[in-house]
Amino acid sequence: MQRTKRFPHAALAIGADRGILVETDAALQSLAVAKLLKALVEREQPQLVLLGKQAIDNDANQVGQMLTALLRWPQAPFTSRVAIDAGKATVTREIDGGLETLELDLPVLVATDLRLNTPRFATLPNIMKAKKKPLDVVTPQALDVDVTPRLTTLGLAEPAKRSAGVCVADAAELVSNLRSVAQVI
Repeated sequence: MQRTKRFPHAALAIGADRGILVETDAALQSLAVAKLLKALVEREQPQLVLLGKQAIDNDANQVGQMLTALLRWPQAPFTSRVAIDAGKATVTREIDGGLETLELDLPVLVATDLRLNTPRFATLPNIMKAKKKPLDVVTPQALDVDVTPRLTTLGLAEPAKRSAGVCVADAAELVSNLRSVAQVI
């Protein structure tokens, strides 16, 4: 695998004090990512874990939920505001009916929403300083995490083309077609 330093150094250039790069040759499934993060959390002992709600490969929003289940921590997905005070996190999160404010004991996992903050941009002096900040490089094996895929794609096929629909005159004809033609009732 070709190692890229862009991502960890970009985070260091916008304010992180140090970074941890997990190097692997494998394309990781969500559960493997959650297991790696669990191992790092257990090693580092943070009180707040921030994750995004989306991944670049899909929009399943599952790594945060998997990680919080593995850690047995409280979680706050879709968070748009976070305040930490006296061992508690007060978070505002988006729900179907609007906004909800929760007060959670630390440690806590927060999956952010895009409204949490305005992204910073790395300046040239900070990019140069980032190269001097510590970057630990670890492997899944060093963290004692098995990242072997648990699922295998056997094949992909397009579904059969659907036939055109039929217009019916009334509900009685619809029920008749459902009984005789589709045989679903």
